[in-house]
Amino acid sequence: MATPVVETVIFKLEDGVSKQDFLIAAEKINDFVQASPGFIRRRLSAAEDGTWIEHVEWESMDQAKAAAAAFHSDPDCAAVGKSILGSSVQMIHSNLEIALR
Repeated sequence: MATPVVETVIFKLEDGVSKQDFLIAAEKINDFVQASPGFIRRRLSAAEDGTWIEHVEWESMDQAKAAAAAFHSDPDCAAVGKSILGSSVQMIHSNLEIALR
C-alpha cells in the first residue's frame, strides 16, 4: 500500500486581493480537488502576516503530482492561481509519517 502524501503550499496573495474574495475563489476549487484520484483531505489556513498554508492529503505521490500538474488547466483553479503572488509560492510533497485525529 502506498504511503499517503501531504502537499503543502505556502503563499501570499497578490496586492489588492482581499481575504474574503480569495476564500470565495478558493472554495470553487473543491470540486476539482474532490474529483481528483487519490484525494483524502484539504485544509487551508491563514497566518496573521498574510501567509497562506494549504495542506492537501493524497493517497500516493503519483496522485498528488498528477493533481498538481492538472491544477492550472481547470478554469476555477486558474482563477485562484491569479490571486496568488507567484514569486511567493513554495510547494512541498512529503510522505505522511504520523497523523492523529
